[in-house]
Amino acid sequence: MTVKNPPSHAIGVFDSGVGGLTVLQALRRRMPGRDFIYLGDTARVPYGRKPPEMVVEFATEIAGFLCGMGVEGLVVACNTASAVALPALAERCPVPAWGVIDPGVEAAARATRTGSVGVIGTKGAIGSRAYQRRLEARGFKVWAQACPCWCMWWKRAWWIQSKPGCWCGST
Repeated sequence: MTVKNPPSHAIGVFDSGVGGLTVLQALRRRMPGRDFIYLGDTARVPYGRKPPEMVVEFATEIAGFLCGMGVEGLVVACNTASAVALPALAERCPVPAWGVIDPGVEAAARATRTGSVGVIGTKGAIGSRAYQRRLEARGFKVWAQACPCWCMWWKRAWWIQSKPGCWCGST
């Protein structure tokens, strides 16, 4: 794939699908003058039930593609890839790489009123214990549950909700 005249000084953002668009939206609010290049790997979604080695391979491939476009940094907007591939990306990438685990932990720490935090996610994200280790290190009691269909449900709900006249929710 060739992209003519990619934006200079852009930050690359990637996810295993469309869920990372919420991360991109937050980044755009915080950095309105910044250019971003988003890559949603919808061909191989979801990452959460794939072996960690495969997720590292996918993330490394995508990071190489985005770095080839001249990005100045990478945001790994996928929880599973953040949990299992971020150390490899930090070693191999010529630009800084940030994940979503630490910001998620910060948000949970601010939100809890009881010192207990519940974490749901894909098998890969929960199985990595990335959230649990960071929260427990800060003294929180953590309950974690893998939800194998969560990724596909969420992405479907996002797609339905984004269509005019449609609403998706739970009761």
